[in-house]
Amino acid sequence: MNLTGIDERGRMIIELFLDSLIPVPYLPLKGRMLDVGSGAGFPALVIKLLIPGLKLYMVEAGSKKVSFLKQVIRLLRISDIEAVNGRVEVVGDKLVAEGFDIISARALADLKRVIRWCSHLLSNKGLLVYFSGCGVEENLKSCEGLMRERHLTVDHLIPYHLPGMQESRGIIILKKEITEPISGKK
Repeated sequence: MNLTGIDERGRMIIELFLDSLIPVPYLPLKGRMLDVGSGAGFPALVIKLLIPGLKLYMVEAGSKKVSFLKQVIRLLRISDIEAVNGRVEVVGDKLVAEGFDIISARALADLKRVIRWCSHLLSNKGLLVYFSGCGVEENLKSCEGLMRERHLTVDHLIPYHLPGMQESRGIIILKKEITEPISGKK
């Protein structure tokens, strides 16, 4: 169906499935999760299958990809999951009023844009899981001011290598912590 840029089976297993597993030990076992730019369902579907206690929303702008996600959900009979057609900037506020405990973004946009689009959707103590690829430190440095403004701190930095790949990768997990009352969402 041409849902990803990867067409070799071995690369799919490593670069999509295995890559999606990396943040799982750092995530809560219950709560609400939003996956932004879900594409073919990575990392969202893999995380949901391993942590079934999550209520998962997948937001994807491409209607062909959303149709694929809905078919996978039906075939696998996964509960507490919804695929939503749209852009997070438009549909995000309409999904869950209480905010999300986890928001994931993989191969979507640079960290600054992801923070702008998603940080206000996080609940207090919520986690933003950003698949950075390489350049973790540069990504964080460019977002320091925005992170302070949006009440985000680094919860975990996860450096890793995938088998057969030269370049190191990294996942940035940011945590939203609001200690004082704020007036309205940012």
